[in-house]
Amino acid sequence: TNMLSTISILAIFLLFGGSNGDSVTQTEGPVTFSEGAPMILNCTYQSSYTSPVLFWYVQYLNNAPQLLLKSSTETENQGFQANLVKRENSFHLQKRSVQISDSALYYCAMTD
Repeated sequence: TNMLSTISILAIFLLFGGSNGDSVTQTEGPVTFSEGAPMILNCTYQSSYTSPVLFWYVQYLNNAPQLLLKSSTETENQGFQANLVKRENSFHLQKRSVQISDSALYYCAMTD
């Protein structure tokens, strides 16, 4: 039998320094992936900043959120990767092969 890894997605919007119509939009969840399947979680943004910085945080069960990726420094961590595509206003989170241990809440956030 094929085990399923359920990955719950919760959209939050973190913005430091004011809103001015800025926003972050995520994949609505929860979503379920088969173990070993590729995963993509969408994150798009609208920003008045010239060079916004995007983040992905992960929160495992009974743990505090922790930084997974930051657009200005690293684009790969623990098999996850995300690339800031400014022309599409996107910072999608991807992983080639999802595991049951990846079950968690994933947060996309933005600052200037």
